[in-house]
Parts: sequence; structure tokens; C-alpha cells
Amino acid sequence: MNRVRMKLRVNGEEHEVLFHSYKTLLEVLREELGLTGTKHGCDLGECGTCTVLVDKKPVLSCLVLGLEAVGREIETVEGMADGPELHPLQAAFADLGAAQCGYCTPGILMTAKALLLHEKNPSRERIKEAISGNLCRCTGYQQIFEAIEEAANRMRDEGPR
Repeated sequence: MNRVRMKLRVNGEEHEVLFHSYKTLLEVLREELGLTGTKHGCDLGECGTCTVLVDKKPVLSCLVLGLEAVGREIETVEGMADGPELHPLQAAFADLGAAQCGYCTPGILMTAKALLLHEKNPSRERIKEAISGNLCRCTGYQQIFEAIEEAANRMRDEGPR
């Protein structure tokens, strides 16, 4: 199979990547760039575990070819923090115990970040709707909803990120 050499912009940095043209964005991120925060889940687009932002919108990276991401801005969970300072969503998840095993957390964080980029004060119902494609088998979602609400409050107080 042919390998292609492409430039991908991930977490604000340009990367030249050599990969097979049939590889998904998920595989390119994990296998070629070593960004393993984005998790393999169902590989069918049903669990949300592999969610990343592409041009600030949540995308299931298991359903997108790496080639489709060329020329677009990709953000993974590794790009959320500002150096040692956690993003307000990450801090709220930690403070409120919104992650148990943590496997689904990167996808939920990315989906929540997209929501909060577009809606500064989402209702509980809107939060539920936004993350409805992200499955969690551990928490029962209550702490997740509360953490997203808390992050929205913190982001309104601190300004956008």
C-alpha cells in the first residue's frame, strides 16, 4: 500500500507525517504522532471515545481518514492545557471527580470544549444533548454534567480559552 507524506496541524503545531492513505485520523494521531490521549473505542463511531476537535468542532476520529484532516486545525486532549495550567474543563473534572477509569474522559472533554466554545452558559439539558454521543460506563454522568457546568462558570469568570 502507498504511504503519503502530509502536513497536519495538530495542537497548534505543524507536523510532517508519513502514513498509509487508508489510516484513520485516530490511527495517525496515536501511531504516527504518539498522541495517545485520544482513545480507541468501538471504531464504529458509536462511543465518542475518539473525539477530537477539527476546526473547533467535535469529530469522531475513527470515522475520518487522516487525509481528510490535511489543511484543518486538529486539537486533541493533549492540546487543552496551557503548559502546566490545566484547562478549566480538566480542572473541574479533577476537582469534582468526574472521571473514574478515565478512558472516556478525553472524548468527553473535547466534546465539552466544543460546546463551551459556542455556548457560554449551556443548560443541563443542552450539556446532556451535546455529550449524548460520549458513552461512560463508570460515572453515571452526574459528576460529568456538574463538572461541565462548573467549567462554564470558571470560563465565564476567567475569559475564553
